Amino acid sequence: MGREPMPENVAGSPDYQGSDRLRNLQAASAIAAIQVPVIVAINGDAMDHGLELAIAGDIRVAVSHAKFGVTDLAGGVFPWDGATQRLPRLIGPGWARDMILTSRIIDAEQALAVGLVSRVVDSERLMEETLTLAEIILAGGPIAARYAKEAVSQGIDLTLDQGLRLEADLNVLLQSTTDRAEGLGSFLEKRPPKYTGT
Repeated sequence: MGREPMPENVAGSPDYQGSDRLRNLQAASAIAAIQVPVIVAINGDAMDHGLELAIAGDIRVAVSHAKFGVTDLAGGVFPWDGATQRLPRLIGPGWARDMILTSRIIDAEQALAVGLVSRVVDSERLMEETLTLAEIILAGGPIAARYAKEAVSQGIDLTLDQGLRLEADLNVLLQSTTDRAEGLGSFLEKRPPKYTGT
């Protein structure tokens, strides 16, 4: 997935570029704002907008032949759809600078090594692996998963002490849920839990 070429009659039009890119930024921000964990299945190349959408998710599973890159600067375009902010938070500023400034394209194994994706699988196993991850997350309880996502997402921008307080606050909130009682009850009764998300 890469940038769509602009039609000849509007190439360079600030209105076209602004509205197109604003939609892309809004789409990535909407994905990042989803309260439950978002697993992204990458079934091909994730370039430019495609990469920016993928890194807005929480966990990325890629096929082994996938390629990843932010190639905007090669075309003289500034990558303002979230890559300059989300990518360094995900893989570190060094790798993010390398990919963004040089328009470097990396393969799936390199993406796994730098933390851009969590898993690399063959094409025929992509959806199976993605659904397995979803089942694992759901097995831990939807509210606990949502709070864990919130703690990690917000904690990145907090001091360690603030992050630990947030973690403690979310744990207190979890204690008052029906799901927490169900989790404890199912453990004591040695049966699978039946979470309701309440």
